[in-house]
Amino acid sequence: MDLGSGLGLLTYSTLVHPGDDWEEMWASLRTYVPKVKARVAPGAPFGVSLRLSASSAQTLVGKRAERERLRQFLADNDLYLYTVNAFPYGPFKNRVVKENVYEPDWRSEERTRYTMNVAEVLAEVAPEASAPSIQSAPLGFKPRVSGPEVVQSFTQHVLRVTAHLVALAARTGRVVTLALEPEPCCFLETTEETVDYFTRHLYCGAAAEALARLAGIPVSEAHSALRRHLGVVFDICHQAVEFEDIPESLQKLVDAGIPIFKLQEAAAMRVAEVTQEVIPTLERYAQTIYLTQTVEKKDGRLRRFLNLEDAIQAWRADPGPREWRIHFHVPVFLDSLGQVGTTRFAIEDALRVHRAKPLSRQLEIETYTWDVLPDHLKTGDIVDYVTREIEWVRGQLGA
Repeated sequence: MDLGSGLGLLTYSTLVHPGDDWEEMWASLRTYVPKVKARVAPGAPFGVSLRLSASSAQTLVGKRAERERLRQFLADNDLYLYTVNAFPYGPFKNRVVKENVYEPDWRSEERTRYTMNVAEVLAEVAPEASAPSIQSAPLGFKPRVSGPEVVQSFTQHVLRVTAHLVALAARTGRVVTLALEPEPCCFLETTEETVDYFTRHLYCGAAAEALARLAGIPVSEAHSALRRHLGVVFDICHQAVEFEDIPESLQKLVDAGIPIFKLQEAAAMRVAEVTQEVIPTLERYAQTIYLTQTVEKKDGRLRRFLNLEDAIQAWRADPGPREWRIHFHVPVFLDSLGQVGTTRFAIEDALRVHRAKPLSRQLEIETYTWDVLPDHLKTGDIVDYVTREIEWVRGQLGA
């Protein structure tokens, strides 16, 4: 929905629904999204964030009838598509995903072709006046980045996709953007690392020259094309887990000239002080199908664990005061889960900044963990839950 006052568009990620292939996603789209719209935007157009796996994107690219069916459904229901989640390549629901969610990573032909397919779908289905975004992985899982040649490969593949986006804009008139999403334990993890990568590898003379060759455009145009088509998704949850000061991180991106193509409202778990009493509660959130990256702050120093159970094991070996922030998405409207808190405060900080100086045209709530949330946190059915999240964010913005 359009929030007005220059605050941009707000929706929720359909990653929360079943959608590992196009048949599943099509069923979820028809089942849930019109019901959410009826609650939060009954008399106005409502934007859609569509989760497309690689197989879904291939289906849509290969079958014009499916694209037409999608476009007609959107038109019939006063919906419009402005962003696609193309982060998980394959299955994401009802099976163990963990660090395989980053595979194939950005050094692969599979990731490159998948992203190009999504761009083709957006160019045809998104509204003419929009600049739809593709949300993508943070290049790769950090432990698998073995040296500078891996980073070089990431960059080469990103530039190939950028050249495709340049050609797509020339062919269709649609500017599709690629938004990389920093995440704990990944190559793009902190805001500092993200700024460093963009500055040294994408917004530089060598990248402009490479894009000029790939896209057949002058270097002078390549410099602006890089910033027009390449930016980030700023997931507030991810950067809060990293103990970042959210307004400072947002300003670093602004100062570096890195577009925030999507500002993503998500909350993580926060344990202000780890004690024996809270451990049994935390164990209920450990060992899910998703990664639960945990960052610990102890004596002013940060220590990172790939999963919550690893942090618990380390605490048992050396108990004592510390704070944990845990990458487990929880409803954005909650600041407490009982014994455990949340990073809702980080969303409030980000939205205060956005309200004062809009940072992005695209806002999206991403709480995809409905399937693994404890029952006491599920407020009614999935439509109730999504509706309450949208209304909370809209309220924070005074929209």
